Amino acid sequence: MTPLTAEWVEKAEEDWHTLEWLVQSPRGFPAAVGFHAQQCVEKYLKARLHEAGITFPKTHDLEGLAELLRSGEPAIAACMDQLAFLSRFAVEVRYPGIVPSDDEAAEARQACTALRSRLRKSLGLSP
Repeated sequence: MTPLTAEWVEKAEEDWHTLEWLVQSPRGFPAAVGFHAQQCVEKYLKARLHEAGITFPKTHDLEGLAELLRSGEPAIAACMDQLAFLSRFAVEVRYPGIVPSDDEAAEARQACTALRSRLRKSLGLSP
């Protein structure tokens, strides 16, 4: 694993641990849970792309990042619905007017857990 890939993984894990910490909070913070779920997956996709030598733009679009990865990892196509769901948490929920439910936060966490495991395995890391 290249040093830059390892940095992407480290940053993704920071979002993962933040997400897990937020879930334990009595308040729940559904928007923050969704945001960190999206960020974790985004950084793992960028780690995987970097490791494969695929150039990617600065973007929060998980589906677009996955499309770039698809040639080397066709199984990612099966995850597009989860990626589309998580992409909603990148920007919109950071502003007033959109408040995700606790159920949506739980779904974001579940999608993140599955995608994190898949991408870690793809990088040769334990799920």
